[in-house]
Amino acid sequence: MMSIKRLLALLAFLALGATLPASLLAQEGAINVDAVLALAIEEREPVDTGSAFPADVGRVWLWTEVTGAEGQTITHVWSHGEHEWSVELSIGADRWRTWSNKTIPSEWTGEWKVEVRDGSGAVLRTVTFTVGS
Repeated sequence: MMSIKRLLALLAFLALGATLPASLLAQEGAINVDAVLALAIEEREPVDTGSAFPADVGRVWLWTEVTGAEGQTITHVWSHGEHEWSVELSIGADRWRTWSNKTIPSEWTGEWKVEVRDGSGAVLRTVTFTVGS
């Protein structure tokens, strides 16, 4: 059983953490990635987002917001079946929005995947989507 003294110390520590900015609480060197699939990008934001698209979609965009990677490079790795395509993207600030797209032939239906990787190849985020019915 926890003593009252230890419990009060723990509560004080947690209260202090609640008042600190999130950037100070994040692990140093941690890269955070938010990723969304969309039919278009307008004014640096995704438009018509989703995870299932018709066979005649033509093109799909992966929009990413990256924090903690200023001056680094990330890679979007698009894959369908045994096919794979990579797009390198430079990160210009601590909070950076960037995107890539893939033209999708109407006969390439089924499951797709996009991995967001850091400079060492570690997967930071995976997004899956379906093309066709």
